[in-house]
Amino acid sequence: MPVITLPDGSERSFDNPVSVYDVAASIGAGLARAALAGRVNGELVDSSHVMDADSELAIITDRDQDGLDIIRHSTAHLMAQAVKELFPTAQVTIGPNIEDGFYYDFSYERSFTMDDLAAIEAQMKKLVKTDTPIERQVMERDEAVSFFREMGEEYKAEIIEDIPEDQHISLYQQGEFTDLCRGPHVPSTGRLKAFKLMKVAGAYWRGNSDNEMLQRIYGTAWKDKKELKVYLHRLEEAEKRDHRKIGKAQDLFHTQEEAPGMVFWHDKGWQVYIVIQEYIRNKLRNHGYQEVHTPQVLDRSLWEKSGHWEKFGDMIFATQSENREYAIKPMNCPAHIQIYNHGLKSYRDLPLRMAEFGSCHRNEPSGTLHGLMRVRNFVQDDAHIFCTEEQVLSEVIAFNDLLFEVYKDFGFEDVLIKLSTRPEKRVGSDETWDKAEKALEEALNETDLEWELQPGEGAFYGPKIEYSLRDCLNRVWQLGTIQLDFSMPERLGAHYVSEDNSKQTPVMLHRAILGSLERFIGILIEHYAGALPLWLSPQQLVVMNITDRQAEYVEKVTQSVKKHGFRAEMDLRNEKIGFKIREHTLRRVPYLLVVGDREMENGTVAVRSRSGEDLGSMSVEELLEKMGEEVSVGRE
Repeated sequence: MPVITLPDGSERSFDNPVSVYDVAASIGAGLARAALAGRVNGELVDSSHVMDADSELAIITDRDQDGLDIIRHSTAHLMAQAVKELFPTAQVTIGPNIEDGFYYDFSYERSFTMDDLAAIEAQMKKLVKTDTPIERQVMERDEAVSFFREMGEEYKAEIIEDIPEDQHISLYQQGEFTDLCRGPHVPSTGRLKAFKLMKVAGAYWRGNSDNEMLQRIYGTAWKDKKELKVYLHRLEEAEKRDHRKIGKAQDLFHTQEEAPGMVFWHDKGWQVYIVIQEYIRNKLRNHGYQEVHTPQVLDRSLWEKSGHWEKFGDMIFATQSENREYAIKPMNCPAHIQIYNHGLKSYRDLPLRMAEFGSCHRNEPSGTLHGLMRVRNFVQDDAHIFCTEEQVLSEVIAFNDLLFEVYKDFGFEDVLIKLSTRPEKRVGSDETWDKAEKALEEALNETDLEWELQPGEGAFYGPKIEYSLRDCLNRVWQLGTIQLDFSMPERLGAHYVSEDNSKQTPVMLHRAILGSLERFIGILIEHYAGALPLWLSPQQLVVMNITDRQAEYVEKVTQSVKKHGFRAEMDLRNEKIGFKIREHTLRRVPYLLVVGDREMENGTVAVRSRSGEDLGSMSVEELLEKMGEEVSVGRE
């Protein structure tokens, strides 16, 4: 007679073993119809799962993130079923759910086309209408291997052969289609109502470039058509805001094959870069940071001592000279410890905050490179704080305040916070990790901000707090971080003389606010669709003449604006004024100043905004005052 405890603490007793679905039905018909799966004693299970002992149960519906994940994984199976029905000789391999959707890899004798994807999607919709039950069954491992080999599914058989012999294998069947899967899945195909196949790409079997190239079909799935429509609209907006397209249109930067993953900054793009760098530099200076600069190439031995070579060796660009092996700097921390070690340090010198706009190189796989978002050469707004254990709390809180101040100035106020704890592969003792994790948790609790625990995602040398921004399209970008490190300073010989004259190892806080400047600029471009705030815009205004008679006055106005520190250009081309206005509007120039005979006679300018608003005529002094107020955020 099992007793089922629900999330609200209420209990329900049953005379016989009971399924998740039966419990939902006992609560109400509506919940029974909505139930997709259950979480029994913390484990996700199918709605058909039977409980024969006292259990804790949460009913999973499409309102839960778990429910959406199950919908997406079930849709991947639905797609595989449709592919097998349309292309019987295709072999199915692996098909997980991913952020916003799913994919499935197939082996097939020819490349799938977009017409094939349309046919597969149509077949999926037919299968949904059949509302076919999805049922779980269990086999012995060797039986499952034989089962898939007889079906001609060699990839599935290979996967199962890697599973220990004493384990049972779960399979899911829907109609004539059976697939290997741990589950859970939705109860029937009729629950999958909102999906779309997006694209097809290449993918190596098991991610190994020595293996066969498979075809990966990507799709997206949502709980209903309304949410699917919102997502597809968001994708359309993201396409319009693609920083690579805007970067080209506004002449900001480019990349090319001769330097993969590295950026050629043009004048206008570099202006944005410099403004951001100077803004951060001023913030750090006002918060007690010293700025340093360290070498790009350092001996391999230093990276071995720090632990980076063992952890990231395949991502390090290496070079040799005079029988010595060097690493092109992938990060800045070991170099900063060398500066710290130069000269005896006392407890009176701490905290010591050391910042660098450090240029780093990492050998990212070529297939992952993406404009400014994923590069091989980038600059971090990196800094390391050397402090005592007693100073950790105040330093983390101070950093948190600084980070929120910076994000607000750039127009981001929706910040997500996660505390990442010890990973499986790490350096340092459990006692040290306990102390480090507790320190960061206490600092977060002091801020009264909401945060989420992220077990196992810390750096190899210490736990970390991660800060992510949500942009105007509801996309989340992980940027800032502060990482507490007891290990690396000790490995590299950093110490200070404490108040009792004993030799102590400082705590090292690795921290960044923007992370990669390149990536942050890409995020800014897409968030603002290229219409950057005035203080960030590479070209803040352009002065245009209607006829040649105003040329001298245009030059005078432009020079006056430049003397006040604004980035101004003049357009004296022999073109119609409507053409000039349209061109500069498309380039997202914040203010367009038009000068005709009347403006020249009155000593004014006719001002238009990039949104097309006519702001009327005003004196240059009035315009400068207006712009000064608008850019004040960038001059703090």
